[in-house]
Amino acid sequence: MNMPLFILMVNMFLALLGVGLAIPILPKFILELGASGKDQGYLVAATGLTQFLFSPLGGKLSDKYGRKIITIAGLGIIMLSQLMFSVASDLWLLYLSRLIGGIGIGILVPANMAYVADVTTIENRGKGMGLLGAAISLGFVIGPGIGGFLAEYGLRVPFYASAIAAGIAMIVSFLFLPESLSKEQQLAFRNTKSEKDGMIHEIKRSFKVPYFVLLLLVFTMTFGLANFEAIYGLYVSEKYQYTPKDISIILTVGALVGVIIQAVLVDWLLRRFDEIKVINACFLLSAVSMILVLFSGNFIYMLLMNILFFLFTSILRPAINTMLSKMAENEQGFAAGMNNAYSSLGNIIGPSLAGIFYDVSYNIPFVFGAFILIGSIFMCAAWNLRARRKNEFFPSFNGPK
Repeated sequence: MNMPLFILMVNMFLALLGVGLAIPILPKFILELGASGKDQGYLVAATGLTQFLFSPLGGKLSDKYGRKIITIAGLGIIMLSQLMFSVASDLWLLYLSRLIGGIGIGILVPANMAYVADVTTIENRGKGMGLLGAAISLGFVIGPGIGGFLAEYGLRVPFYASAIAAGIAMIVSFLFLPESLSKEQQLAFRNTKSEKDGMIHEIKRSFKVPYFVLLLLVFTMTFGLANFEAIYGLYVSEKYQYTPKDISIILTVGALVGVIIQAVLVDWLLRRFDEIKVINACFLLSAVSMILVLFSGNFIYMLLMNILFFLFTSILRPAINTMLSKMAENEQGFAAGMNNAYSSLGNIIGPSLAGIFYDVSYNIPFVFGAFILIGSIFMCAAWNLRARRKNEFFPSFNGPK
């Protein structure tokens, strides 16, 4: 592994770590402030809101001014967000902190994804995206585990630690991360005229690109993962009296297994099997494992179901990202920005609905999340069938399908 890719992986890990870090700690904050399950979901979703709004801007700015400077700016904003959360004593400050954190993630993630596309070929892009996806998944799902362990030393300790780590990553990126876009390429992007600008125009444009269905799959995948993670800790703590440490162990082990499999096997899977088949199989198996969570409160059983769920969702992310990057061709910044925007929509809607449904019944968030994941299979299959009938080319390791 080369140094730039390693730095990018660390950056992505730290960015998504901040999203999940608060999850096992939020119930105590919420109880102290007299808030409800809805606030738990909304606080998780708040980051997704600004991530959605700023993701297209992050992709566009990284095209125009280079990946490195946008990476450094994103890490700095994330550091500020974590510092704010660590000193906040009012609910509105927690919301503000999460909103600011979403801005940082919104500009950092597309810049880093476009960086990988810049420095990889079609043949080895699956490996690069797999490693980057492993870092994203690890940060997103191990965040609650790290948060729970560090909270043993104080509720605010995890956020101080995260802020320091983001600051170190910012310095390392400044000193050691080379720029992947030449000055000529940046100038060409800056000189490109656009009739309209802003989020609405970018979203409308995404409806017309050939990889639009892949963006929808990014949304549904993230919806299912965020829906599960946002409410799981509350579910097992209220229904089965799990402690924050129990929740941390389950989520951390599940995350580590998923990341190891992602880093080791994703490239082989995408070379060996049709990417569409890999995507559909993982959507199905992740939905099944989400439903199976409801069948028992036994610790070992819960640990196994979490491992399976995170394993399949960990394979999904790089599989979709790789195919998306191939189809994007020369608009990697835009595609990465839209990827992050649709992902952030999942991070907004998934936790919000999970919190609302949870106040109605413990089980509804898991059933509805599984329903969304299953629906993704039919959407993907219909898109694949339509493309085959039109003899369209789906970029893949195995050539035209």
